[in-house]
Amino acid sequence: MTDRQRSRGRHLLLAVLGSLIGTAWKIRFGLIRGHRRRSLVAARTRQLCERLGPAFIKLGQLASIRPDVFAPETVFELERLQDRVAPIPTADIAAVLARELGQSPTRLFDEFEDQPVAAGSVAQVHRARLKRAYRPVHGPALPAGTPVAIKVQRPGIEALIAADLLLARRWARRLARLPKLGRWRPVELLDEFSAMLARELDLRNEGRIGDRFGRDFAADAFVIVPRVVWRHTTRRVLVSEFVEGWRLNEIGEAERAGVDARSLAAHGAEVFMRQVLVLGYFHADLHPANLFVTPKGQLCFLDFGIVGRTTPEQREAIAQVLIGLVYGDADRALRYSRELGLVVPDALVDDVRRRIEGLIRACLLDPPIADVRGFALAFLSMLADFRIVIPSGFGLLVKALVTVEGVSHAIYPDLDLIESAKPFATGLIAAQLVQPDRLRRRLPAAGRAALDAFLA
Repeated sequence: MTDRQRSRGRHLLLAVLGSLIGTAWKIRFGLIRGHRRRSLVAARTRQLCERLGPAFIKLGQLASIRPDVFAPETVFELERLQDRVAPIPTADIAAVLARELGQSPTRLFDEFEDQPVAAGSVAQVHRARLKRAYRPVHGPALPAGTPVAIKVQRPGIEALIAADLLLARRWARRLARLPKLGRWRPVELLDEFSAMLARELDLRNEGRIGDRFGRDFAADAFVIVPRVVWRHTTRRVLVSEFVEGWRLNEIGEAERAGVDARSLAAHGAEVFMRQVLVLGYFHADLHPANLFVTPKGQLCFLDFGIVGRTTPEQREAIAQVLIGLVYGDADRALRYSRELGLVVPDALVDDVRRRIEGLIRACLLDPPIADVRGFALAFLSMLADFRIVIPSGFGLLVKALVTVEGVSHAIYPDLDLIESAKPFATGLIAAQLVQPDRLRRRLPAAGRAALDAFLA
């Protein structure tokens, strides 16, 4: 280990110890309990990730899509992780481009702008124009002069992240020896996150998902995904169309320009549910920097570094749970939750069902506007109170619903997601019922039931 790595290790350790002491004081050394305690711990965890730097920010972002592992307060707090830093000099970016693409940016692009349009701890983005026309994977050709966004990894970031992950792995091994923490499998979880982070650091993976998303929604006039310029894309450089628009925190300007925010919010909810329930993959890192509204009233999706996936079996079960929630059918929601791996002991089934019924009424059906986030927090907390393990597929469903509500309300705060979801969910179930593979599975049981009824 080099002196620099030792110094970095001491800095991280002091930051962690300082945060632990500060957190202990915040929760009055255990006197504050329940939701308030978990919320305070979650806020301190987010602040610590931001203080520790890019590797831990990315780990926190990955943790935010795992409500099956972390407390709901932590999961939703980590969504707020900020990854904005001072930009690095343009000369350093130009050096990376020259090394990756074989030529200086001025020879490859016109009007390369020195001032970045975005700067994060892992990469920063510059605007330029194509010098030569390019035909992307789908859609019409991009003519010369097309504005493009050039995303470039910061020099040395991979080595820095690798060194920080090495330190994190040492901490994880020590935590695994503690009886109360070992059950969370910190080493295995860190290995899983490290593999996901390695895929995210290869910008070609982000480009492939973006192009797939663009093809899948090519027929949707209200969705746009910047197409990738593969000729200028490598592991550390991603070049794509530059799309103008308003970020979600600027939606008022979009409305003043004539954008129908309510219709767009409802459509955005349907787009996200289609990702989860039909396509089997979804954008798992939606926030104001990764989704904005164009002057044509389209939703533009950016940055596909973190993607969630659903299997066909999960999609069918999730659709049935969704039907149970939107129509207030707690029995259906609980029954199909079992197919997502939620195991409720027989002795607790009645209590859990009553709690679900109460939460559906209190959060989804009785209020003027459904509170999906409130339902999710209360539901996950209820499972924790009963010491019921949250399976990854079920956590995926809850997180997806909260994400789609957050995005929809950022566009139009008064949208009722539950009412908007009813037509989509009903149509989806109807489509599932006539799928050939489902009919093949169901017909034998249906035939036996019909025969029993005939002979009775």
